Amino acid sequence: MGNKQKIVIVGAGFGGLNLVKRLDKNLWDIVIIDRNNYHSFPPLFYQVATSGLDAPSISFPLRREMRKERAHGARFHIGEVHTVDVASKTVSTQYETIAYDKLVIAAGTTNNFFGIPGLEDSVHTLKSTAEALRCRNDILERLERAAVCHDAESRRRLLTFTVVGGGPAGVEVAGALGEMKRYIVPREYPSISQDEVTINIVEGSQHLLGFMGDLARRKSEEYLRALMVNVMLGRTVKKYEDNLIMFDDGSSLFSGMVIWTAGVTGCGFTMVGTDVRQGAGRRFVVDEYNRIEGLDDVYAIGDISMHADERYPRGVPQLAQGAIQQARNLAYNLNRGKMERPFRYKDKGTMATVGRNKAVVQTSNFHLSGSLAWVMWMVVHLISLMGMRNKIVVFINWVWGYFSFSSSLRLLIRPANNPLREKV
Repeated sequence: MGNKQKIVIVGAGFGGLNLVKRLDKNLWDIVIIDRNNYHSFPPLFYQVATSGLDAPSISFPLRREMRKERAHGARFHIGEVHTVDVASKTVSTQYETIAYDKLVIAAGTTNNFFGIPGLEDSVHTLKSTAEALRCRNDILERLERAAVCHDAESRRRLLTFTVVGGGPAGVEVAGALGEMKRYIVPREYPSISQDEVTINIVEGSQHLLGFMGDLARRKSEEYLRALMVNVMLGRTVKKYEDNLIMFDDGSSLFSGMVIWTAGVTGCGFTMVGTDVRQGAGRRFVVDEYNRIEGLDDVYAIGDISMHADERYPRGVPQLAQGAIQQARNLAYNLNRGKMERPFRYKDKGTMATVGRNKAVVQTSNFHLSGSLAWVMWMVVHLISLMGMRNKIVVFINWVWGYFSFSSSLRLLIRPANNPLREKV
C-alpha cells in the first residue's frame, strides 16, 4: 500500500460505514471488521420481529458496499474483535490478529440487563437481525399453538406478551403487537378470541418516550391504549422466572413471552497495554475530536463513545444521527492530517411510530403527531435504508400491508440442524 497508513474500523454500523465512505482512499489503507457480513437497519428490527418486513429488506451485503465508488478500496474482514493491544497496535478476532496505525472503535451497543440474574437466558431481545427473527418465530409459534389449543387458560398463557422498556423500540414493538391483536388475529386466527391475547408494556419511569416532550408522551400512551395495549408505568423489573415478572414494588405479572428493550450497554473489549477502560455503560470517554482519552491513535464513534459537553453532560444521544455526524467529522480531520474541527452534535429531532397513522415527531422547531407524523417517519426511514432494491421492497410491503392488513411474511420457518461435518 506504499506510504498509506492503515486504519482499522471496528463495526460496520451507521458510524463505521459512513467513516469508510468519507475517508480518502489515496491516504488510507482501510480495513473494516464486523461480526456479520451485512449492514442492518436497527430502527426496523421490530418490523422483522412482528412479520411486517423480511430480514433481507433491511440488510445490505457489506462486500457489495465495498465495491461501490465511495467505499471502493476498503477491505472487509469478518470477525468479532475481543482484544485491543494498544502497545503492539493490534486488534484480535477469533480468526486473526490485525495491525493498525490508527484504530476507530464503532462497535455500537448490546442489551443491558442491569445485572438481573438469569434474565439474558429467559427474555427476547431486538439488538440484531438474528434476535428479531427469533422473536418473530416465537410469536408465530405461540399464535399457531394457541389456534389448535382447546384449553382456554392454556391459550391465555400462550398469548400473554410483555414489552419491557418505554423507549422508541419498546413503543414500536408494542404498537406492532397491538395491531396484530386488533387486526390480524380476528382475520387469520378465527379460533382465537381477541380477549385471550394480552399485550403489556412496562416502563420504570412515569412516562413513555421519556426523552421526548409532553405531546409525544401523551400521544404514544393514547395510541397504545387504542391498540388494546396495557400501559404499566412506574414499575421496575427485578426478576423474571417461571413466566412470572416480579417488580420492585412487590407486585408480579404473568407473561408467557417477554421482549426486553429496556436498556443498552457498549460492546465489551479487553484492553491490553493500557490502564484505560470503558466507562459507565461500557462507553469510551472521548474528547471533542473523538480521541479516546488516555490513548494515542485510537478513536471511538457512535453509541460506544461518550462525548460530553455543556449541552449534553451525559454524552451525545445514542442515536444513528450521532454516529453519522461523528463519522463525518472524524473523516474530515483524518483526511487533513490534523484535528482541526471539533465535533458539535446537531440535533435533527426524534420520532417514533406506534401503528398506522399513529406516530410522533419532535424537532427543535415543531412537534407533530398522527398521520402527518407517520408519513414523515416512513419517508425518513425509507431514505435512510441502504440500496434502491431495499427501499422499493420495503415501500411495497408497507403499501400492501396498509391496504390489505395482510402479509406474506408470517411464515414459521424453523432452522434445521446442521449435518455432521468438520468445523470450518
